[in-house]
Amino acid sequence: MPIRAVISNPNIATVYELPLIFKQQGLDSLIRQKLELEGQSDMGVWPQLVHNILQPNSTLKIAICGKYTALHDAYISISEALIHAGAHLNVKPEISFIETTKPQEIVSQLNGFSGLIIPGGFGERGTEGKIAAIKYAREHKLPFLGLCYGMQLAVIEYARNVCGLDGANSTEINESTQHPVICLLPGQHNITKKGASMRLGAQEILIKPSTQAERILGRSIKRRFRHRFEVNPEYVEMLETKGLVFSGTTPDKSIMQIMELPDHPFYIGTQFHPELTSKLEHPEALFVEFLKASRKQT
Repeated sequence: MPIRAVISNPNIATVYELPLIFKQQGLDSLIRQKLELEGQSDMGVWPQLVHNILQPNSTLKIAICGKYTALHDAYISISEALIHAGAHLNVKPEISFIETTKPQEIVSQLNGFSGLIIPGGFGERGTEGKIAAIKYAREHKLPFLGLCYGMQLAVIEYARNVCGLDGANSTEINESTQHPVICLLPGQHNITKKGASMRLGAQEILIKPSTQAERILGRSIKRRFRHRFEVNPEYVEMLETKGLVFSGTTPDKSIMQIMELPDHPFYIGTQFHPELTSKLEHPEALFVEFLKASRKQT
C-alpha cells in the first residue's frame, strides 16, 4: 500500500467537512485510480455549505420541546435537518432541548426563542407540556413546526382552546375522552402485535391550492410516515370551521396529513416526518421556510 493511501480521519467541528478533508488528502484520486474511473470529482456547492455551517452570518434560537431531551440524539434527524436548512440560509440554528414533563414551567422557558418544533413521540408523559408550548406559539405568533405526534397535539390544543371542546384528547392518551379528536387509523383497532404494524413508509400527499403548504411543497409529494393514530375525520369540519386548515391529505382525502393556520407567520404540522428526507445539498423545504420565518422574529 502506498503511503499516500493512508488517510487521516480527524475529529472536526462538523462531519460535513470530512469529504473536503479527504479530498485534500487525495482520497478521491485514489478511488478513481483503483476503480479505473474517468473524469474528475466535483464537490459542487458542498464547500460553500460547509463554510456557512462553520462561519454563519447569524444564529437563530430554536426550541425543540419533548420528553426525550436528556438524550439529544433522540432528535438527531431534526437537528441535522435544521443544520441543512441553515447552511442554505447562512444561519446557525442554536438548538435548545426543553423538557415538557412540567407544563407549568414551559411558557417561561420559551421567552427569547425564534421558533418552536414539537417532534414525534408516544404516550402520555410530557404531552400537556407540549400542548402548553403549542398554545404559546399559536397565541404569540411564534413560528411552529409540529412533526407527527406534534401535529396531533396541535390539533388537540386547537380543539380545546379555540373550538371549546373541553378535555379533547387522543385515544392514545385517554381512551374514554369525550372528544377523541385523535383516534386510531382504520385497521388498527384489532392489532395486538404492534411490531411493523403502523402506517409506514413513503405515502402520497395531495396538497390544497393557495395554502402555505402548496407554496412550500407543491401540489403533490411523497414523504415518509410512521404512525398509528390520525386526526378523527368526524372533527375535521368543526376544526376547519374555526379556522384550522388541513392543507394536505391522502389522495382520497380520508387521512389528514398536513395542517396549518393561514393567519400565522408559520404554523404547520405534518403527520409525516420531513426530517427523514433532508440532505445537506437538498434540504427539506419545510425546515428552510421554518427558519426563514424564524429569522423574521429576531
